[in-house]
Amino acid sequence: MVSSVLCRCVASPPPDAASAASSSAPIGDPCGGAICGGPDHRLRLWSLFQTLDVNRDGGLCVNDLAVGLRRLGLHRTEGELRKIVQAGDKDLDGQLDFEEFVHYLQDHEKKLRLVFKSLDKKNDGRIDAQEIMQSLRDLGVKISEQQAEKILKSIRTGRFWGPVTYMDRNGTMTIDWNEWRDYHLLHPVENIPEIILYWKHSTIFDVGENLTVPDEFTVEERQTGMWWRHLVAGGGAGAVSRTCTAPLDRLKVLMQVHASRSNNMCIVGGFTQMIREGGAKSLWRGNGINVLKIAPESAIKFMAYEQIKRLVSSDQESLRIHERLVAGSLAGAIAQSSIYPMEVLKTRMALRKTGQYSGMMDCARKILAREGMAAFYKGYVPNMLGIIPYAGIDLAVYETLKNAWLQRYAVNSADPGVFVLLACGTMSSTCGQLASYPLALVRTRMQAQASIEGAPEVTMSSLFKQILRTEGAFGLYRGLAPNFMKVIPAVSISYVVYENLKITLGVQSR
Repeated sequence: MVSSVLCRCVASPPPDAASAASSSAPIGDPCGGAICGGPDHRLRLWSLFQTLDVNRDGGLCVNDLAVGLRRLGLHRTEGELRKIVQAGDKDLDGQLDFEEFVHYLQDHEKKLRLVFKSLDKKNDGRIDAQEIMQSLRDLGVKISEQQAEKILKSIRTGRFWGPVTYMDRNGTMTIDWNEWRDYHLLHPVENIPEIILYWKHSTIFDVGENLTVPDEFTVEERQTGMWWRHLVAGGGAGAVSRTCTAPLDRLKVLMQVHASRSNNMCIVGGFTQMIREGGAKSLWRGNGINVLKIAPESAIKFMAYEQIKRLVSSDQESLRIHERLVAGSLAGAIAQSSIYPMEVLKTRMALRKTGQYSGMMDCARKILAREGMAAFYKGYVPNMLGIIPYAGIDLAVYETLKNAWLQRYAVNSADPGVFVLLACGTMSSTCGQLASYPLALVRTRMQAQASIEGAPEVTMSSLFKQILRTEGAFGLYRGLAPNFMKVIPAVSISYVVYENLKITLGVQSR
């Protein structure tokens, strides 16, 4: 496998076929087992490329890789080969040219080194049975020493008459870097648990918007029941976080609905007005139902996401970004549709005056009696439209920040640390909210229409035009300041509570 430290010779033109033919490297070890120190490195890669390019057209397609790897005694499924081509195909022509092949191998080995370093708990350059047991225990899976030794003796074959390859080639019951690299030659690594665990875009980043792509769970987490513990911990963390930031959330709703050029409500003035009207307790109006809807929404979103993943991809364990976006957006839309009446109730409860409603049920009964069932779906269209830009930008920014960190700083470990995870989650969520905020504001105003005396019935498009005409583009961002003010405390509180709840529920944490 090519070294993760790419040498300068990779930037030079590929050698011709005649030169490459004179270069030889052991099967399964195209780089000669050492970090490149000169042009021999590129010659070996060119030799491997020529071996895999069975139709001699200068590019590696899925069929080329299937036939070429079988000749080397290595077998990959069609799905795995398709991932390799998709991961390295920068010009989207359906195959890998030599430069794309080189850069794919460079990135691939870097990931393999990160995983090897993570598994090598003793930092002695070898992985033994005890280290495998510890790593799987961190994933929530308990295995015996005998089972760990079986993993060390893992067998990979080519065709049924092909050569047999053991990961532990020398029988020492340990795996060194060369054995690890050779065993995983040209094997996609997107679903390696170590990378997933450190970089899961988790439900702990709860800023109270309910539009994020659902959490990812490994096969082991689903089989061992760890998934529901994560969901419970995430729900509890969200409840505490939303309660702590509820005053800012209520202020945002008031500014979205009541603020205008003639009523320029500021943050201090808004809090003063709320306290004067209903006392300090009024700062938490609407928080009860905001917390109550966490459980049904999270459960529906998780179940829908798992089902949709089966439809959009043949491999549910390693969805590509656009597949996660589609699955996450659809799951979010289904969950939001199911609990949307609670969203309307939350807005009405946040806007209510002292004594207007005795509680959530009283509010629901009065809305139903005065406005009918349709009132519980006011603002539904802009709410659904807001899911796509929020989830898309949130996910894209998170993946971009993650990849930038891995490329620049991931040398010995894929663990970014708590601060980097929180920073990435906060920035991605903030960008997502910024993009979808005008739709959120229009949704809130439509939900609140009947609660404002003399307010006419308006559609989404007419409300947009009215805001732009009377308040300008700035009017679409009323309440943005308190909304952003709550992001950092919400994410921080969520993280602290989530980690403590995981310990209480017996979830292994790294």
